[in-house]
Amino acid sequence: MVGYDIVVIGSGPAGLAAAASAYKEGVKSILIIERDRELGGILQQCIHNGFGLFYFTQDLTGPEYATRFIEKVKENGISYKLNTMVLDITSERKIIAINKEEGLLEIQAKAVILAMGCRERTRGSINISGTRPAGIFTAGMAQRFVNMEGYMPGKEVVILGSGDIGLIMARRLTLEGANVKMVLELLPYSSGLTRNIVQCLQDYNIPLYFNHTITKIYGRDRVTGISFAEVDIKDKRPIAETEKEVACDTLLLAVGLIPENELSKKAGIEIDPITNGPVVNDRMETSVEGIFASGNVVHVHDLVDNVSKESEVAGRNAAKYVLSHKKFPSIKVKTVAGHGVLYVVPQIIHPQKMEEEITLYLRVKDIFKDQRLMITIGTEQNPKPIHSIKRLIMAPGEMQSINLKREQILKGIHVNDAAGIDTGLKLTVYIEAKGERKDE
Repeated sequence: MVGYDIVVIGSGPAGLAAAASAYKEGVKSILIIERDRELGGILQQCIHNGFGLFYFTQDLTGPEYATRFIEKVKENGISYKLNTMVLDITSERKIIAINKEEGLLEIQAKAVILAMGCRERTRGSINISGTRPAGIFTAGMAQRFVNMEGYMPGKEVVILGSGDIGLIMARRLTLEGANVKMVLELLPYSSGLTRNIVQCLQDYNIPLYFNHTITKIYGRDRVTGISFAEVDIKDKRPIAETEKEVACDTLLLAVGLIPENELSKKAGIEIDPITNGPVVNDRMETSVEGIFASGNVVHVHDLVDNVSKESEVAGRNAAKYVLSHKKFPSIKVKTVAGHGVLYVVPQIIHPQKMEEEITLYLRVKDIFKDQRLMITIGTEQNPKPIHSIKRLIMAPGEMQSINLKREQILKGIHVNDAAGIDTGLKLTVYIEAKGERKDE
C-alpha cells in the first residue's frame, strides 16, 4: 500500500484547482487520480469559448482554461495517474483503484478531495415511450463525438432540454451542417444560461418551445422521427390534442445532470436530497472527517469559474487538515433555503473557524425579477437580518452567489463561545415577499 497526504479523485476543473491550491498551502505529497486518458475532464471537449471571464478575466475555450491549471500541476510536480478507475473509498480514507499498468492499487490518504463531477440523465431516467433505435444521444456524448472523435451524430436533429450543453450543441451541429429543427423544454423557462439561449439559438433562428416534451420516438434501426406535445403547466402531462410529429434522424437529450456520488455513498458520506451531492461545511469538508468535496460532485454549476473558486477552498482546507489536526469547539450554523430558494451550499457553517469571507451558492425555484435576496441568522423563533442584496433577475438556470464576511455572521450570533456545537442556529436565505420591506 502506498500513502499520500492528499488524494484528489478527478482531474476536471475542480480536481485541478483543488490540487494546485493544496500545493500552494504547503502540502507536496499529492496524487490526482483520473479515469480518462488525459487531464482536464469535461473541459477538453468544450472547444467553445466563454470560459474564464471571471476567474482569468479572459475569454477562453475549455481546453485553454484547463491548460492553465494543468500547467500548474505539472510545474509543481504533482503526481497523477491517468486511465485509472477508483473502485472504492472508505471512511478511513483508504482508496482502491485499478489500471492496466499496475493492476489493483491500495492507496492510503490523510485527506481526500472528491472531484468526480457529474453525469447526464439518459432516456431511461425520463421514460420516453417508443422503439429503441440508434441515433439517440446525450448532448455531452454528441459533443465528444463531434469535438474529440470527429464523428457527426446525424443531420436532422431534435434536442430535448435546454440545458447549457444542449444549447451549445444546437449551435455546434448547425455550424457543422446539421439542421437543428427545434429545442423542446418541459419547463416554462430554460435551464441554461441566458447568453447561451441568445448566442446558440436566437442567433441561428433555432426555435425553442417551452412547456413541451417528446411523447414518442419512431424508427427501427435508426430514429426516423418523434412526436412532441405541449404539457399542462401544473402536472406536466402532455396535452393530447397538441401532439405533432416531426421527422429527424437524431435526438439529443439535455435533460439534466446528476453529481457522481457512488464513491461518496460508499464512504458513508451524507448526501443532500436536493443537490444530490455531499453535505459540506464552509471548509468544503463532508460529513466524514478528512474527506472534502467540490465542484459538480457537490452541486451542478453553470460557470467553471465558480467551480475553480469553490475547489480552491476545498484544496486549501484539505491542506490545513493534513498540516494541523488542532480542534476546538465551534458554533454550528445550518444554512436553510427559504422562500423561493431551492438549496444553499455549503449546508453547514462554523463562524468561529471559517475564513474571513465565505461564498454561498444557491439556486432559485422560479424566475424572479427586481427582487431582493435576504439573509437572516438566529433561531427559528428569533431570526436576525444580516445581509440583503437586490437582483434584477434570478432564474433557476443561473446559479446565484452571495459573499458574506465572517464578522457579519458573528454579529448576528449572541451565543457564548463555550456553548455546545449544535445550537439550533440557522442561516436562512430567501427571496423577500412583496411588500415585506417598509423602507422602500
